[in-house]
Amino acid sequence: MRNLILPPTSGGEATALAQRHALAAHEQLDAQAFPNAPEIPGLRRLIRESWQRSARLKANPDNPEAPLALDTDELEEYRRQHPLASIMPVIHKLLVQPSHDSGLLVAVGDEVGRLLWVEGDPALQRRAEGMMFVPGADWSEATVGTSAPGTALALGRGIQISGAEHYQRSVHAWSCTAVPFHDPDSGALLGVVDITGKASAVAPHTLSLVEATVAAAQAQLRVERLQLAATLASRPARRRNASSAARSDSARTGGAGGAKEGSLYRNSLQLLGRDQALLSIEGKTVSLSARHSEILALLSTHPDGLSAEELSVLLYPGDGPTMTLRAEMVRLRKILQQLNPAAVPESRPYKLTMDLVPDSGQVLNCLQRGAHRIALEIYRGAVLPRSEAPGIIDLRDRVSSLMREAVLTDGSAETLLKYAALPEARDDVDVRTVALKLLPARSPKRAAVVADLERLEAELSA
Repeated sequence: MRNLILPPTSGGEATALAQRHALAAHEQLDAQAFPNAPEIPGLRRLIRESWQRSARLKANPDNPEAPLALDTDELEEYRRQHPLASIMPVIHKLLVQPSHDSGLLVAVGDEVGRLLWVEGDPALQRRAEGMMFVPGADWSEATVGTSAPGTALALGRGIQISGAEHYQRSVHAWSCTAVPFHDPDSGALLGVVDITGKASAVAPHTLSLVEATVAAAQAQLRVERLQLAATLASRPARRRNASSAARSDSARTGGAGGAKEGSLYRNSLQLLGRDQALLSIEGKTVSLSARHSEILALLSTHPDGLSAEELSVLLYPGDGPTMTLRAEMVRLRKILQQLNPAAVPESRPYKLTMDLVPDSGQVLNCLQRGAHRIALEIYRGAVLPRSEAPGIIDLRDRVSSLMREAVLTDGSAETLLKYAALPEARDDVDVRTVALKLLPARSPKRAAVVADLERLEAELSA
């Protein structure tokens, strides 16, 4: 299941030598030579590649601590809505309780590397505060460089980082093991589970322990969903039909609830805020042409397939010829064949042969369960914003309008301001007006909102 070389975890020459090699690599970081340096004996390739990514992302190895990405109020609201909240009792029982007297910390973070819970040995928690290993802090590779939580998310698999293998020097006294957490049904990346401490944090059995805990938590999440489905099925027909319609709608939009069990988020389609989609299958990623982006977006939202005539209607304004569509499908099949033969769509009707999770479907799924904060984190802008395909316009309008409605109805001032920063909300008076009403009277953010409203009023009057 995993293909990694574990670092030495006990005392002795091997451990000391590995740390010396890592420290030597840090000297090259000082000389700004590391990104182009030759292989350094003893430094794991996995670590070297992570350091190179960290350097390209402008992470600073001399930063003493991680930045705080969520303040207390934001953190509490975000944690309540996060899907990992429901499985925290499993994490607590299997990892947190045994760690209280073992010199270990257990951290659970979201899919972008922000820590949501940090629990365990009280004395160690106080020490970890010195490097801001605390709830709300950003431990992504882009921010702090190589660390188990951030690198596990970047690689999509379990990882162990020992001492000086960390990119940030303030973390050299620590070691850590982390495993990503995927949705058990859709495969969507939900977050990461981490153990941090001294040498025991990277013992060989620690990785297996964290993997087993993640598997148990995923199983618990699936059980809870099955129980919920059984409860809904036992309700009166009118209410049950409404719930079934919602689940069917999620399936049509490619939401997490519509994916088959066992699918993996590594099969994904990024449509939001992009004119050309990014397709990722089995760890390989390609940028698609605008037309191929539209085709895959439409097929991913119609899991039962589309005939050539139906797809043409959704793809071409006016009366698009099916011959043009067939030529595009031939070209798309060649690209997918090179990427992964199992990804080539069926024909008659055109239908995807593997689950493909579009980011627009994730947003819709989050909105349907009331998690608008998470939906906004995923939302990077309109679906294929320049596309004129009728089916894409409908999908774009639906996702954008539901996102706006959720933010206006239930959003906090911070959520509204984050939404207002999106290109599609540049001229949205209502969003700014509601945000202004929710902001505290002494908030320094009020001035910028008032200035925006004055700008919009002047533009409208002109």
